[in-house]
Order: sequence, then structure tokens, then C-alpha cells
Amino acid sequence: MKFPPGKTNPSKRLRPARVLAAMLAVAISGPAVQAQDKSQDRSIVLELFSSQGCSSCPPADKLLGEIARQPHVIAWTLPVDYWDYIGWKDTFGKPAHTDRQKAYAKVRGDGQVYTPQIIVNGVAHVVGSDIGAIRAAGERYYGKQGALSVPLKVTEKNGALEVEVGAAPDGTPKQANLMIVRVTRNATVTVGRGENSGRTLEYTNVGRSAARVGEWKGEAQRFTIAPEVAANPEANGWIVLLQAGDAKAPGPILGAVKAPNI
Repeated sequence: MKFPPGKTNPSKRLRPARVLAAMLAVAISGPAVQAQDKSQDRSIVLELFSSQGCSSCPPADKLLGEIARQPHVIAWTLPVDYWDYIGWKDTFGKPAHTDRQKAYAKVRGDGQVYTPQIIVNGVAHVVGSDIGAIRAAGERYYGKQGALSVPLKVTEKNGALEVEVGAAPDGTPKQANLMIVRVTRNATVTVGRGENSGRTLEYTNVGRSAARVGEWKGEAQRFTIAPEVAANPEANGWIVLLQAGDAKAPGPILGAVKAPNI
């Protein structure tokens, strides 16, 4: 596992990916295109910060690929760029992904920035290859700070996305940003140098771009995401998020919906 200078390993509890289906099936089930309230089966939102220059990352990349297609798992990969200097420039790495990871660490106050790292529901972080920690965090942080408490529904129409956002229940932040993340469903990269030299790596739901759609103020609202905003020439899928805070201080993800094909 790779840590920037001064960082420490928050967990060494690594479990084999083969236990994945059995462990997550209990907590995650149901329709894919609507965020659930607490009376329904629970969703989980996973953001994997990974790097092609990180020898510890391929197990986490594989694990995400195995769980991302489960109906209630809303997951994507955000390749970072801070390991590019050690011999291989990540072909998907973006400074914006690094900035988002660091912003999460600043909000939490723990300074933990490493790869592979998964942010769960915008609230907690775990080692990206530890399925047990992912499952436990999903259970513990569902509903905390309002995470996944606001229902969302997305309908595709003529290339646009019509988004219905429900009202905030008690205890949920009354202000958040609606965002769309464009992703590439599957991608394969052969690494030519660095720690993963010679390896062919497979990625799932690679983040290509993100855009703020509008501001939600706690009441039921409707938004339209225009075709030119919903589309990206490098992407073939989308995730719509309702997230408290802003880019410099991202908060809990209050609701999330993924495209049916991812």
C-alpha cells in the first residue's frame, strides 16, 4: 500500500476478493436507478482513489470491478496523479481527483491520503482492497450526517437527464449540490514502467469529468441535465450525486443514482 511521505497505514486487514459476494449481498440489494430511504434496502457509494503507479492498487481495482455492478453499489474510480513521478504517468490520472481526495482528508481532519483508498458515502475512508472494512463502513455510515437519506430519481429523455430530488428528512443538511460524474464503464491499460511494469490493469467506471448541475435547498426539486452536460466523448455512463459541502470541503453524499449500464 502506498502512502505519501508522512502518512501511515490505517489498516492492514486485507481479505480475499472471493468473499465479496457473500459479504455484500446481505447489505446491498434492490433497484439500481433510485437512491433509497431508510425503509428500503441500503445503497453504498464508493469512490476509489487509485494509481497505475501503485503496486498495491490492482487488488483494489479488481475488487471494485467485482462489486460495482451490484444493484445498490454506486462506485467509480478516481485515478490520482501524485505517483506519476516514480516512473509511470497514470493515463487516467487527473489533478482534480487528487484535489478531491485531499479535500476529503482535510474535512475529516485525519490527513489520510493514500492509495488504494475508498471513500464511503462521502463520510469515511477505508483501504480499497479490504472488503470487510468496506462492508462495515457502509453499514455504519448509512444515514450518518444524512448520507443517502434523500431520494433521487433520474429519467433519461432525448439525451437529457430529468432528476427528481426529494425533500430532506429530519437531521439531513438542507443545502447541497447536484452533480453529474461521467465515467468510462470499462478500461484496460498495459503499464510500461514503474511498479506495475508489464502488467495489464483493468478499471471500472473511470471518472472522466464532473460538473455541478445546481443547488438543492432541502425541498423537493426537479433539475434537467442538458445533453451537452450529460455526455462526454470519453465516457459511456454517468452517476448523479447530491452532495453537501463544495469542492474544497466535500460533505456526505445525501443521494446517488447510477446509469443502468454501470
